[in-house]
Amino acid sequence: MARKVPEVNASSTADIAFLLLIFFLMTTTMNVDTGLTRMLPPMPDPNQKQDDVEVKRRNIFSVLINKSDKLLVRGEPMEVGMLKEKTKEFIMNPNSDPNLSEFEEKDIPGIGKFKVSKGVVSLQNDRGTSYEMYMKVQNELVAAYNELRDELSTSVYGKPFSKLAKEEQETISKAIPLKISEAEPKNVGGK
Repeated sequence: MARKVPEVNASSTADIAFLLLIFFLMTTTMNVDTGLTRMLPPMPDPNQKQDDVEVKRRNIFSVLINKSDKLLVRGEPMEVGMLKEKTKEFIMNPNSDPNLSEFEEKDIPGIGKFKVSKGVVSLQNDRGTSYEMYMKVQNELVAAYNELRDELSTSVYGKPFSKLAKEEQETISKAIPLKISEAEPKNVGGK
């Protein structure tokens, strides 16, 4: 004679699972993705005539990252740790070196006559470049501009760039504009 197995009432199992799901969704914190803060230029008017901007070779600070995460800066191998200082030197050109960026003297309200660099940092990487290396290079390039802005804002306003009012930050940004051009990645390494 077969013994009858008692049944378990499972009618509220779905309700309990739903309540647990709601509980964990409400109590779990989500990490916010961090990224690079970049303001993209507005979409151009389709009727606007495109002008090709000709940049002299001396005004381009080319930074290439290959699939092996090696840097080539202006045709010379370089370590990431030296990139920030070399970028600052290129932008400011303190000794008027003919191989570094040129200047254009501008009258900037709040500062007066100031030599604004015509230099552009051109960053290009291989498709096989690691994300970590790409971020390190980006951080060094942006840090160079941030340090230059801090130095100028401290000399003009007596406080770092981040502590300035919005109008003052715009003035410093006109004197030291952030010019980082990112070229489309190449597939040189075959990865």
